[in-house]
Parts: sequence; structure tokens; C-alpha cells
Amino acid sequence: MAEEQAAQEGPLSFEQARDELEAIVRRLEDGNVTLQESVDLWERGEKLAAHCDLLLGQVESRIEAAKAQVEEPT
Repeated sequence: MAEEQAAQEGPLSFEQARDELEAIVRRLEDGNVTLQESVDLWERGEKLAAHCDLLLGQVESRIEAAKAQVEEPT
């Protein structure tokens, strides 16, 4: 349900995804969730981690392109 709501609100920024991922980790470490909740949280966490990796990869590509442009002889 929360995942559907997040999808309707648009893509998460890196910071939003990271914050949600941190909250999930805290809940899992706390241990006060059912087995099913743990699995659901883990699945959501995997998606958030993949989203963060994607965003970081995009930023890395932009930085590399900018560096190449600056280093290009004129």
C-alpha cells in the first residue's frame, strides 16, 4: 500500500529513498515486526537500494561527462 502511494506521488529523490531505507533498517533491527512484515520491508528496502544505486550511477555519469568536457583541449 505504501509502495502504491509512493508510486502515485512520483519518483523519490535520492534523499527520500535513503531516508525511507534507513527507517526500514531501523524497524528490522528493532525486531518488533512479524515475519510477513519483515519480508515486505526487506522487499521494499531492496527496491529502494536499487533506486539509490540507479540515481548514484546517473550522477556519476554526469560528473564524468562534465570532467571530460573540462579536460577536453580547446
